[in-house]
Amino acid sequence: MRIAVLGLGEAGGEIARDLVAAGAQVTGYDPRPDRAAPPGAVDRASEADAVEGAAMVLSANSAHDAEPALRAGLSGAAPGTLWADVNTAAPAVKRRLAELAEPASVVFADVALMSTVPGRGIRTPMLVSGPGAARWADFVGALGTTVSVIEGPPGAAAQRKLLRSVFYKGMGAAVVEALAAARAAGLEDWMRDHLRQELIAADAALVDRLEDGSVRHAHRRADEMAAAGELLAELGVPAFVTSASEQWLRRLDVAGSTGPQPAER
Repeated sequence: MRIAVLGLGEAGGEIARDLVAAGAQVTGYDPRPDRAAPPGAVDRASEADAVEGAAMVLSANSAHDAEPALRAGLSGAAPGTLWADVNTAAPAVKRRLAELAEPASVVFADVALMSTVPGRGIRTPMLVSGPGAARWADFVGALGTTVSVIEGPPGAAAQRKLLRSVFYKGMGAAVVEALAAARAAGLEDWMRDHLRQELIAADAALVDRLEDGSVRHAHRRADEMAAAGELLAELGVPAFVTSASEQWLRRLDVAGSTGPQPAER
């Protein structure tokens, strides 16, 4: 099978290598001259050149470049070509891409990569939605990829990934902020060990405990985060996550306050 890979950065480059290893004929294009197709793949001079003759296209550029790459590549795409967009973009962007592909009879698949690509490549767990979802799932599933087809239009897979990102990337930002503050206080080793122990001790009920505790103890916890913000200011550390947490807790306090709260345990 001939597959075009547009975008040969960390994700696209590694996936292209795996496709070559699986026996596919891979053509690639990246506008950055320092990014070349991996051994066994063929570099092309443009998106349209890379796409010409390909049964499938993997677009792994960026959310900003997803539409320009599609527009540039459509002239090389034959009717029935599957266009799998793996860029992390808003659902509205995915719907827009599908609308642009439809007049050319190009079949669009909204693909959400649900883990980091390095070390996994084409076997990175995926969600996929849109007209080309089943076709893409059959292809990567045969290569050993864990893939779930999400019923619904393009954007349905992206929606789920971005909802996950609110938690996962938000947690990452909280860890960065906590460690930066601890480093400024000379307590980085203690903080790092404490975070590790908390994650090790986490169980399936943690999500419910976090939500329930935030609602029930919103007032007290908002004051606690305000104090944490004052500490970070003294340490000279930006308190972006701390401030946002306080704001959420203040909002919960106003929305759900019904009198004195029970003491926390």
